[in-house]
Amino acid sequence: STMMAAQMTNAHRRFLQVLMSHGITEGSEARKLHRHCCETDKVYYAHDKLDDFISAINSHLQPLFMQIRKGISEDDGRAHYAVVNLAETEVTKMASDYTEIELELFRKTMDLIILSENGFASSTDILNLADQLKTKKMKKKEAEQVLKVFVEDKWLSEKNGEYTLHTRCIIEMEQYILSNYQDVARKCNICHSLAIQSQVCDSCGIGMHLPCVRKYFRGQTEPRCPKCNEFWSCDTP
Repeated sequence: STMMAAQMTNAHRRFLQVLMSHGITEGSEARKLHRHCCETDKVYYAHDKLDDFISAINSHLQPLFMQIRKGISEDDGRAHYAVVNLAETEVTKMASDYTEIELELFRKTMDLIILSENGFASSTDILNLADQLKTKKMKKKEAEQVLKVFVEDKWLSEKNGEYTLHTRCIIEMEQYILSNYQDVARKCNICHSLAIQSQVCDSCGIGMHLPCVRKYFRGQTEPRCPKCNEFWSCDTP
């Protein structure tokens, strides 16, 4: 890493450190941070060059099998950035932070979310899994605590007792999810990234993120599927 540090500018290094400490950073925050790092380090700053700045960091990270990846929040369509470890496949990244029983609860929660119609799992359904775990049974109180930690650590997000995968989790685990849930995991027909919370065409089965649905059907009098042209039967947001 000292070799890598020699090639990376202080601005690059500072940006990377903050990103890593946050786990995930929203686009507008990343842009502010980009500016701050360049100004602090007194290097040339161009407001529209964030992606180039990140590419430069990524070229240094490549030998370490790491990468800053951009992803989209399924909720509002905003860009987010997270540092992904490409060498650690599957849930190994989490294995150092959680016990085996916690990981089993996470995997089972992930199953529920991905196999669901809308990309959410209710806390009731998740807590019912707690006493069916193979590692050892978990009390509901304990399971509630563990779910809270997964939300704090940005693996899950929760809204009114319904859980879904956090944007950070989707960015970091996209490949894992696509290869482990081949039959059900789908990419958004519009932005081509993994869609967990999505609307699905009744006729041909393609899925679209809600923000992508919103954008795609804006100004169309009658929403029709971009693939099969059948009437889009979901309530468009």
